[in-house]
Amino acid sequence: MDKKKVTLIGAGDLFMTRRIADSGYEGFEELRDLILSHDARFVNLEMTFHDQEGYPAAESGGTWAMADPVILDDVKRMGFNLFNTANNHTGDYGVGGVLGTIRHLKERNMIFSGSGKNLREASSACYLETRNGRVALISCSGSLHSEDRAGGQSDIVQGRPGLNPVRHDTIFHVDAEHYEMAKELAALTEINDSTDYSIRMGYTPPFPEGKLPFGGIGLFQLDDKNFVETVPKKEDLDRITAEVEEARRQADIVIVSYHSHGYRDGDTTHPAQFTEIFARACIDAGAQIFMGHGPHEMQGIELYKEGVIFYSIGNFLFETETVSVQPYDAFINRKLPLDMKVGAYMNDRSKNGTVGYGTLRNIWRAYLPSVTFEDGKVSKVLLYPTDLNQYAPRSVKGLPYLSHDEETLRYLAELCERYNAKIEIRDGVGELKL
Repeated sequence: MDKKKVTLIGAGDLFMTRRIADSGYEGFEELRDLILSHDARFVNLEMTFHDQEGYPAAESGGTWAMADPVILDDVKRMGFNLFNTANNHTGDYGVGGVLGTIRHLKERNMIFSGSGKNLREASSACYLETRNGRVALISCSGSLHSEDRAGGQSDIVQGRPGLNPVRHDTIFHVDAEHYEMAKELAALTEINDSTDYSIRMGYTPPFPEGKLPFGGIGLFQLDDKNFVETVPKKEDLDRITAEVEEARRQADIVIVSYHSHGYRDGDTTHPAQFTEIFARACIDAGAQIFMGHGPHEMQGIELYKEGVIFYSIGNFLFETETVSVQPYDAFINRKLPLDMKVGAYMNDRSKNGTVGYGTLRNIWRAYLPSVTFEDGKVSKVLLYPTDLNQYAPRSVKGLPYLSHDEETLRYLAELCERYNAKIEIRDGVGELKL
């Protein structure tokens, strides 16, 4: 009997603020046709989609991200059928923005995971039925503000709408000399005064000997050497891996979508330690694919047991400069007049295109991973490089097309060396050697 094949293609961050012309754009058809040639077609929706159905949060994910819900129709035109809604922009317009986005997605029968009216909904897998197999998607975010995360329900109080969080702890391991320096600095700055008061009042248990909190930044731990450790919070890790295990029982293919800006050693291409721990735990729990995005640039690929970890596949569509509105806080934070137009605001923020993301080449190139599964096992992985028109006018900048650029693939291959993964390049397409 022939093996049952299911195909998946993944796309990274979609920050979409403009309609796509009825006639498309140069490169649109080739890209759309590639996407449509797959059974499962994933993208991260890094926007809220509503018409001011929520109030702007005091803090945004960088830009307050809101788009007209009709843009979702253009997202569907591009061929996608599986969506992540958990990222650092999920809460840009508070609970109203979360629920408004969910409503507009459901009205269009778009299959998504990562946000919900409570933690149970936000954590749950969504399911896509394909001809040869059922695909589960669990979505979560490691970059968020505390008010963005969904809350669980008690016996008498309803839960809180929001996203599925992956929080982490930071532990600064330091030797005796530096531990004493940390204690001295904490005393000098009074940074732990509220924590110390809470301990004295009995609300917070005292910290063990050799462990020193430092505000909300992290925990100093006395050790014989100096290093920084980051680990996922057990509560979030256990909740999400339990969902992966359940999805594995209920589906043939399990994908974990994970959004994080984390990195280490000052290197934005090096995933944070807590990300690596979390990704491997998801594969251990039964996921075949870990689809990472968030740093707005590519990171490496790891073959781990029978799964594939894409730490970051980069941006897919990036139209941050043509967002239609920004709230009061955006202008006040930059000491700008409230009647300034958004285009002028964006010029001021980027110093007329001389600083920020617009100047960084790796923000504007990415790839689409194409995965073939046979009887639930990964049998082939192809990598299609894309370009996002970095140097085009603002009206076109951010639109993706298939670049067939082997230089992008060679750069990706260098990033994969950290995990001993190999890419073979032929005719502008990469193949991950399994």
